Amino acid sequence: MSDRITFRPAVGRDDASSATLRDRRRISTWLFVICFMLIGMIALGGYTRLTGSGLSIMDWQPITGIVPPLSHAEWERQFALYKTIPQYKILHDGFGLAGFQKIFWAEWTHRFWGRMTGLVLLLPLVWFAMTGALTKGLAARLLLFFVLGALQGAVGWFMVASGFDADSTAVEPVRLVLHLCCAFALYIPILWTALSVRAPKPAFIPATAPVVRTKRLLWCAVVLICVTIIAGGFTAGTHAGFVYNTFPLMDGHLVPQHYARLSPFWLNWFENVPAIQFDHRLLATLTALVIGVCVLCGLRTPQLGKAPQDALMLLGWAVLVQYALGVTTLLLVVPAWAGTVHQTWAAVLLTVAIVALHRMRGVGRV
Repeated sequence: MSDRITFRPAVGRDDASSATLRDRRRISTWLFVICFMLIGMIALGGYTRLTGSGLSIMDWQPITGIVPPLSHAEWERQFALYKTIPQYKILHDGFGLAGFQKIFWAEWTHRFWGRMTGLVLLLPLVWFAMTGALTKGLAARLLLFFVLGALQGAVGWFMVASGFDADSTAVEPVRLVLHLCCAFALYIPILWTALSVRAPKPAFIPATAPVVRTKRLLWCAVVLICVTIIAGGFTAGTHAGFVYNTFPLMDGHLVPQHYARLSPFWLNWFENVPAIQFDHRLLATLTALVIGVCVLCGLRTPQLGKAPQDALMLLGWAVLVQYALGVTTLLLVVPAWAGTVHQTWAAVLLTVAIVALHRMRGVGRV
């Protein structure tokens, strides 16, 4: 990820340096707000999935869909559409209008929040570009983020549409994971850009052996966090968290029975519930251990400096909280509040890891 982000102050300003600093602060604050809204999207997405709300809106209207039903007749029309899909017939037969409205509002809020996130990205982008606060390169990058965000909405509908298939009561796990991965693939570069705008010049850190080792461990931790999130998506999509609700053993076994019941073997990672849950547990434990080693190495390396060490310390606490949330969610058999918080904190954990990595980008750079 490039850190070479420059700014062009508007013509006629007396103090160019202070103007540039002011632009950086405004732009980075705006991008941090977008990051916060994206975490909110991830949280709302988790809640709609756990409450079975994601299939309640049967049509995709990117523009006019921002207006919810405003009359009883429109509510009846939306409810009639919902009655045509298998989820209603299999799970909610006899579901009243009041019950439908409850799940409808959850999904509508999720989509509304996504639209607002797009506007919060687009409108200030136009303003900053028109006032000369952005270089062409940064403006192009931010416009690309907007386009990718719009495509994420299309991916979301692609996911939802899979829940309308015959005998289906939920979306396909693969499409759910794709939607989740696209969300994080958009979130990470926006966060990195926000951090680089706020601090465009990295602080020099000598590339000693302990420093390089710590940075490599941190990179491993970031990769493991991402892979564990993907595994969590399959756990959610296959409802694997609703079985084997003990810890650390699974039905009395460290490795569950029937782990490799599918052939070819790799199918177990995506379709076999015992294997999916075990893999998520294993990856989470490995992630926590790697982060623990990384934190210990970082805190024993004074050459890193205070800012990277502080970030590593936060990362250590964050992974402990996330691990505890995961175990709690499992033992309580995935209540909506616990599952939502667990998914949201995964984004927070990844955020702290990215911040730590960003603060160490000056290793060996003069």
